[in-house]
Amino acid sequence: MKTLNKLTTVIALSLFALSSLALTKYAATNWTIDKAHSAINFEVTHFFTPVNGQFNDYEATVNFDPENLEESMIDVQIMVSSIDTKNERRDGHLRTDDFFNAEKWPHITFKSTSIESTGNNEFVANGMLTIKDVSKEISLPFTLLGVKDNPMQENTLVAGITASTTVDRTDYTVGTGDWASDAVIGDEVTIDLNLELNAEK
Repeated sequence: MKTLNKLTTVIALSLFALSSLALTKYAATNWTIDKAHSAINFEVTHFFTPVNGQFNDYEATVNFDPENLEESMIDVQIMVSSIDTKNERRDGHLRTDDFFNAEKWPHITFKSTSIESTGNNEFVANGMLTIKDVSKEISLPFTLLGVKDNPMQENTLVAGITASTTVDRTDYTVGTGDWASDAVIGDEVTIDLNLELNAEK
Protein backbone atom coordinates (compact mmCIF):
# COMPACT_ATOMS: atom_id res chain seq x y z
CA MET A 1 0.00 0.00 0.00
CA LYS A 2 2.82 2.40 0.91
CA THR A 3 4.51 1.67 -2.42
CA LEU A 4 1.25 2.41 -4.25
CA ASN A 5 0.82 5.69 -2.35
CA LYS A 6 4.40 6.72 -3.18
CA LEU A 7 3.87 5.87 -6.85
CA THR A 8 0.63 7.87 -6.91
CA THR A 9 2.42 10.85 -5.31
CA VAL A 10 5.28 10.70 -7.83
CA ILE A 11 2.84 10.56 -10.76
CA ALA A 12 0.82 13.49 -9.37
CA LEU A 13 3.96 15.61 -8.85
CA SER A 14 5.20 14.75 -12.35
CA LEU A 15 1.90 15.75 -13.94
CA PHE A 16 1.89 18.99 -11.95
CA ALA A 17 5.44 19.80 -13.07
CA LEU A 18 4.62 19.07 -16.71
CA SER A 19 1.45 21.17 -16.61
CA SER A 20 3.36 24.07 -14.99
CA LEU A 21 6.05 23.84 -17.65
CA ALA A 22 3.44 23.91 -20.41
CA LEU A 23 1.90 27.05 -18.97
CA THR A 24 5.24 28.87 -18.61
CA LYS A 25 5.69 31.77 -21.04
CA TYR A 26 9.25 32.37 -22.11
CA ALA A 27 10.15 35.94 -22.99
CA ALA A 28 10.71 36.66 -26.66
CA THR A 29 14.36 37.00 -27.69
CA ASN A 30 15.86 40.46 -27.16
CA TRP A 31 17.70 41.56 -30.30
CA THR A 32 20.13 44.46 -30.77
CA ILE A 33 20.52 46.25 -34.09
CA ASP A 34 23.83 46.14 -35.93
CA LYS A 35 23.67 49.69 -37.30
CA ALA A 36 26.67 49.16 -39.56
CA HIS A 37 24.54 46.75 -41.56
CA SER A 38 21.10 48.31 -41.12
CA ALA A 39 19.23 51.28 -42.60
CA ILE A 40 15.99 53.24 -42.34
CA ASN A 41 15.27 54.62 -45.81
CA PHE A 42 12.45 56.57 -47.40
CA GLU A 43 11.38 57.62 -50.89
CA VAL A 44 9.10 60.43 -52.07
CA THR A 45 8.56 61.98 -55.50
CA HIS A 46 9.71 65.49 -56.42
CA PHE A 47 7.54 66.43 -59.41
CA PHE A 48 7.83 63.06 -61.21
CA THR A 49 11.16 61.76 -59.93
CA PRO A 50 11.62 59.57 -56.84
CA VAL A 51 14.03 61.09 -54.31
CA ASN A 52 15.64 58.88 -51.68
CA GLY A 53 16.76 59.64 -48.16
CA GLN A 54 17.52 58.01 -44.86
CA PHE A 55 17.69 58.61 -41.12
CA ASN A 56 21.16 57.97 -39.75
CA ASP A 57 20.38 58.03 -36.03
CA TYR A 58 17.79 55.78 -34.41
CA GLU A 59 17.22 53.44 -31.49
CA ALA A 60 15.12 50.32 -31.34
CA THR A 61 13.97 47.66 -28.93
CA VAL A 62 13.21 44.44 -30.77
CA ASN A 63 11.85 41.50 -28.76
CA PHE A 64 10.91 38.90 -31.32
CA ASP A 65 10.35 35.17 -31.47
CA PRO A 66 8.26 33.70 -34.31
CA GLU A 67 7.15 31.00 -31.88
CA ASN A 68 6.08 33.53 -29.25
CA LEU A 69 4.40 36.43 -31.04
CA GLU A 70 2.24 37.16 -28.01
CA GLU A 71 5.25 38.55 -26.16
CA SER A 72 7.05 39.95 -29.20
CA MET A 73 7.26 43.71 -29.75
CA ILE A 74 9.04 46.39 -31.76
CA ASP A 75 9.72 49.90 -30.47
CA VAL A 76 11.59 52.28 -32.78
CA GLN A 77 12.66 55.87 -32.12
CA ILE A 78 14.11 57.89 -35.02
CA MET A 79 15.99 61.16 -34.51
CA VAL A 80 14.52 63.62 -37.02
CA SER A 81 17.65 65.78 -37.05
CA SER A 82 19.54 62.85 -38.62
CA ILE A 83 17.58 63.10 -41.88
CA ASP A 84 19.93 62.73 -44.85
CA THR A 85 18.98 63.21 -48.51
CA LYS A 86 22.55 63.94 -49.66
CA ASN A 87 21.71 67.64 -49.94
CA GLU A 88 22.53 69.83 -46.92
CA ARG A 89 20.27 72.71 -47.95
CA ARG A 90 17.28 70.41 -48.45
CA ASP A 91 18.01 68.53 -45.20
CA GLY A 92 18.07 71.83 -43.32
CA HIS A 93 14.72 72.81 -44.84
CA LEU A 94 13.17 69.45 -43.92
CA ARG A 95 14.12 70.08 -40.27
CA THR A 96 12.21 73.39 -40.16
CA ASP A 97 8.55 73.92 -39.28
CA ASP A 98 7.72 73.77 -43.01
CA PHE A 99 8.12 70.01 -42.61
CA PHE A 100 9.20 68.06 -39.51
CA ASN A 101 9.97 70.90 -37.09
CA ALA A 102 12.79 68.86 -35.54
CA GLU A 103 13.39 71.37 -32.76
CA LYS A 104 9.85 70.99 -31.39
CA TRP A 105 9.30 67.32 -32.28
CA PRO A 106 12.73 65.67 -32.35
CA HIS A 107 11.55 62.06 -32.69
CA ILE A 108 9.52 59.84 -34.97
CA THR A 109 8.34 56.74 -33.10
CA PHE A 110 6.69 53.43 -33.89
CA LYS A 111 5.44 51.19 -31.07
CA SER A 112 3.84 47.87 -31.89
CA THR A 113 0.70 46.72 -30.10
CA SER A 114 0.62 43.25 -31.67
CA ILE A 115 2.55 41.11 -34.13
CA GLU A 116 0.82 38.54 -36.33
CA SER A 117 2.02 35.83 -38.70
CA THR A 118 0.75 36.19 -42.27
CA GLY A 119 2.66 33.33 -43.89
CA ASN A 120 5.99 31.54 -44.03
CA ASN A 121 8.45 33.98 -42.38
CA GLU A 122 5.98 36.78 -43.13
CA PHE A 123 4.58 38.95 -40.34
CA VAL A 124 2.82 42.24 -39.70
CA ALA A 125 3.43 44.54 -36.76
CA ASN A 126 0.36 46.57 -35.86
CA GLY A 127 1.06 49.69 -33.86
CA MET A 128 1.16 53.44 -33.47
CA LEU A 129 3.27 55.69 -35.70
CA THR A 130 3.87 59.17 -34.27
CA ILE A 131 5.26 62.01 -36.37
CA LYS A 132 5.23 65.51 -34.90
CA ASP A 133 2.10 65.66 -32.71
CA VAL A 134 0.07 63.18 -34.76
CA SER A 135 -0.29 59.49 -33.86
CA LYS A 136 -2.00 57.01 -36.17
CA GLU A 137 -2.39 53.24 -36.19
CA ILE A 138 -0.55 51.55 -39.03
CA SER A 139 0.34 48.02 -40.08
CA LEU A 140 3.99 47.34 -40.87
CA PRO A 141 4.52 44.14 -42.91
CA PHE A 142 7.94 42.56 -42.46
CA THR A 143 9.85 39.49 -43.54
CA LEU A 144 12.17 37.42 -41.37
CA LEU A 145 15.02 36.77 -43.82
CA GLY A 146 16.65 34.15 -41.63
CA VAL A 147 18.26 33.30 -38.30
CA LYS A 148 21.57 31.49 -37.76
CA ASP A 149 24.67 31.31 -35.58
CA ASN A 150 26.83 34.37 -36.08
CA PRO A 151 30.24 33.06 -37.23
CA MET A 152 31.84 36.40 -36.25
CA GLN A 153 30.55 36.38 -32.65
CA GLU A 154 30.63 33.29 -30.45
CA ASN A 155 27.37 32.29 -28.72
CA THR A 156 25.44 34.85 -30.76
CA LEU A 157 22.59 34.54 -33.23
CA VAL A 158 22.22 36.82 -36.23
CA ALA A 159 18.93 37.58 -37.97
CA GLY A 160 17.75 39.75 -40.83
CA ILE A 161 14.47 41.63 -41.12
CA THR A 162 13.17 43.76 -43.95
CA ALA A 163 10.01 45.86 -43.71
CA SER A 164 8.20 48.30 -45.95
CA THR A 165 5.12 50.49 -45.71
CA THR A 166 3.67 53.64 -47.26
CA VAL A 167 2.29 56.63 -45.35
CA ASP A 168 0.63 59.86 -46.42
CA ARG A 169 2.82 62.73 -45.19
CA THR A 170 -0.17 65.09 -45.08
CA ASP A 171 -1.81 62.87 -42.44
CA TYR A 172 1.04 63.94 -40.14
CA THR A 173 1.19 67.59 -41.32
CA VAL A 174 4.65 67.05 -42.80
CA GLY A 175 4.59 69.89 -45.30
CA THR A 176 2.70 73.03 -44.37
CA GLY A 177 1.69 76.17 -46.28
CA ASP A 178 2.84 75.96 -49.89
CA TRP A 179 4.44 72.60 -49.12
CA ALA A 180 1.16 70.94 -48.13
CA SER A 181 0.22 70.58 -51.81
CA ASP A 182 1.37 67.59 -53.85
CA ALA A 183 2.15 69.86 -56.82
CA VAL A 184 5.88 69.57 -56.11
CA ILE A 185 6.29 66.89 -53.43
CA GLY A 186 4.20 63.72 -53.53
CA ASP A 187 1.91 62.84 -50.65
CA GLU A 188 2.91 59.19 -50.42
CA VAL A 189 6.19 58.33 -48.70
CA THR A 190 7.56 54.80 -48.83
CA ILE A 191 9.49 53.74 -45.74
CA ASP A 192 11.88 50.78 -45.85
CA LEU A 193 13.62 49.20 -42.88
CA ASN A 194 16.51 46.80 -43.38
CA LEU A 195 17.73 45.51 -40.02
CA GLU A 196 20.51 43.13 -39.08
CA LEU A 197 20.00 41.87 -35.53
CA ASN A 198 22.15 40.08 -32.98
CA ALA A 199 21.17 38.20 -29.83
CA GLU A 200 22.89 36.10 -27.22
CA LYS A 201 22.07 32.40 -27.46
